Amino acid sequence: MPIPIYVKIALWTCYLLSLFFAIFWFLVLLDKETKTKTRKLKKHPSVSIVVPAYNEEKNIKTTLTSLTKLDYPKNKLEIIIVNDGSIDATKNLVEKFIARHKGYDIKLINKKNEGKGAALNDGLAMSKGEFFICLDADSIVTKDALEKILPHFTDDNIAVVLPLLKVDKPKNLWQRMQWLEYIVNMFYKKLMSRLNCVHVAPGPFSVYRKDVLKKIGGFDEDNITEDLEITLRLQSKNYRIVQLLEAEVFTIAPKTFKELYKQRNRWYKGSIINAFRYRHMMLNRKYGDFGVIQMPTIIVSGIIAIVLVMSLLYYGLKPYVKAAYNSIFIDFDFYTLIKTFKLDFNLLDLNYTAILVAVIMLTISVFILRKSHFETRERAYKHGLFSLISYLFFYFLVMGFIWIGIMLDFAFGKKQKW
Repeated sequence: MPIPIYVKIALWTCYLLSLFFAIFWFLVLLDKETKTKTRKLKKHPSVSIVVPAYNEEKNIKTTLTSLTKLDYPKNKLEIIIVNDGSIDATKNLVEKFIARHKGYDIKLINKKNEGKGAALNDGLAMSKGEFFICLDADSIVTKDALEKILPHFTDDNIAVVLPLLKVDKPKNLWQRMQWLEYIVNMFYKKLMSRLNCVHVAPGPFSVYRKDVLKKIGGFDEDNITEDLEITLRLQSKNYRIVQLLEAEVFTIAPKTFKELYKQRNRWYKGSIINAFRYRHMMLNRKYGDFGVIQMPTIIVSGIIAIVLVMSLLYYGLKPYVKAAYNSIFIDFDFYTLIKTFKLDFNLLDLNYTAILVAVIMLTISVFILRKSHFETRERAYKHGLFSLISYLFFYFLVMGFIWIGIMLDFAFGKKQKW
């Protein structure tokens, strides 16, 4: 049975779009970035770090301890923990921590559960620092992070500077694949930063100019991905977001498929919802490369994942489904079927154009993988060859299944909670 023309069009559109974006960012990589001298702080501005916490009794102490180890003057550092209606021991642990660290300016806000956006805004309202930093309660900051980030606010148009985010101590295959994913994504974000195309300022230690944050109205309290929404809003006001690879922050990654699915389902749904909300930026040259390249990518990446995974499943399972169906007519006499089996394979039947696209994509992916590890001072085989192969050939299938789940959620009108 020949492949319907509309299926061919859909597949080739996905192939060509994937190839276009891969080659585009590869060319950005080849275009040498102007090297800047290592910057050092001439003075230490006041800084407010807000830690929103909901049921974080397992992680909150480690997170706060990393903040007290920052190489930064205590009199310039303010730490605000917003307990967002936790029902575990978070409140008691924070109170004990504050009592043991009287030399630091640490405050605790206890409130009813209203979500992360509201918690950040409460912290923003109380903060006194010139710079505002959000830090997820499951993340750990390296002691030199602030000293490396703050010098990059070189002009008033830079609204946010982002650190290099890594997965902390991956213990199983799921976390190791995410470790690789974060390394590659951070490198891509550095490339995006060259063109001012960064589309999300994640929760772990994004550093904002507080006056800019207040000027645009703070965080959206009804948004399931407030970090992505605030970044799109800043881009819509033509502010710059800078990604660094020098300052490191570590976060705990989901350790099971169920946890990963829940996290990415929310992330990707939020990206679709917010892309639609800011659709006026889509392909709009007024917003430069961000409008022309990055905004379409937010939507297109999900469509490509769905089409490629569904086509792979269809063509991969089709022969077995057909064989199972045909076995009905031989009364499931598999022994005879196996005895008479002949390998029907012809090299001329292969789709060499699709294979060529796949080879080009794989080659670019391997190159980017090596380059990203070099730039982030990591080893590609750090967590074993099996993790690396699983990431290259299996992880995209997982993401595709998550996108299919999102498509079904939208189709059946499932409401998303934070």
